[in-house]
Amino acid sequence: MMAELPVLFEELDAAGGKKIGLATLNAEKSLNSLNLQMIDLLQERFSAWEDDDSIACVFLQGAGDKAFCAGGDVVALHGGSAAYGEELPNDYCVTFFSREYALDYHMHTFKKPIILWGHGIVMGGGLGLMDAASHRVATETNRMAMPEVTIGLYPDVGGTWFLNHAPGNTGLFLGLTGANINASDAKFVGLADRLVANEYRAKVLADLQAADWSGSADATVNKVLRHYESESVAQMPEPNVRPNYDLINRLCDGDSTAEICENILAHQTEDKWLSRAIDTLRNGCPVTPHLVVAQMREGAHKGLADVFRMELTMSRHCAAKGHFKEGVRALLIDKDRNPNWQHNNIAEVTEVEVAAFFEPFADDPLAHL
Repeated sequence: MMAELPVLFEELDAAGGKKIGLATLNAEKSLNSLNLQMIDLLQERFSAWEDDDSIACVFLQGAGDKAFCAGGDVVALHGGSAAYGEELPNDYCVTFFSREYALDYHMHTFKKPIILWGHGIVMGGGLGLMDAASHRVATETNRMAMPEVTIGLYPDVGGTWFLNHAPGNTGLFLGLTGANINASDAKFVGLADRLVANEYRAKVLADLQAADWSGSADATVNKVLRHYESESVAQMPEPNVRPNYDLINRLCDGDSTAEICENILAHQTEDKWLSRAIDTLRNGCPVTPHLVVAQMREGAHKGLADVFRMELTMSRHCAAKGHFKEGVRALLIDKDRNPNWQHNNIAEVTEVEVAAFFEPFADDPLAHL
């Protein structure tokens, strides 16, 4: 019997001879973590749907009730990365990152509405997909994060773009600490457009099928989502970011990465959400905070395509320098949660080391964007 594909595609009949393109990430056991096959399948089908006049919009979801997408397949990336002092074993990471970022860019610039149903866990590469969609739906069970500080990476998949667009210093704080946010937080920081209870998913799809697509497709989608958002208000969680907005802005007001991190790590609080965020930074890779500050500074005035090109350069260096391999080993391979980082603390990392992550390579796999 042929194995089921890791992404399932359907075309749902809609009014006026139109269709809804339905894509479902179908790797429930791995919380729909993205592998290279899934990325390629999405890219191929999205390209076809974009050119098909009968497709009114695209609806992207994850299988199961736990997660839309918990991130990229970092275990496979671990195999293609170098340990401290080693050479890269192959070019798998270059292939993976370049195709993933090309898909994200394609979704950002897609000519039709993409409704992304961001239910449950949405992290890392999943958040890259979510931010790239035109109509981003968060639900009552959301747990979103860019937790790359735990594995020696940095908030990629367009993180430079969406963290820079968050209000005040909230994007910087989320990147430094890998803090988990809920649906209410996601809307506040600009990572969600609509808050809709998951129980309405089937009704949203049915209403999209019944809708009049003769006018603006964006307006048609907004009308459907707006209705169900108004029905979902009571089910949404209390926010964590907005009540701490002024504090986050103060903590992240420093003249160096070390100073900002010292502010955060020195803060005493009984707030459980803040405490977890501070602990994640404390136990994370000492290099990552420097990359976060640098990527946001370097990418602040770049266009979207240049942001992804910069991130590809950074990710290739991350795969080659050992921090990423050691972080994934400790968290997901050996699971000892005791990474032996190259540096003892954030203050040890030099500006020269950080600048090396931005050194361009001879080739540019994203030159076509």
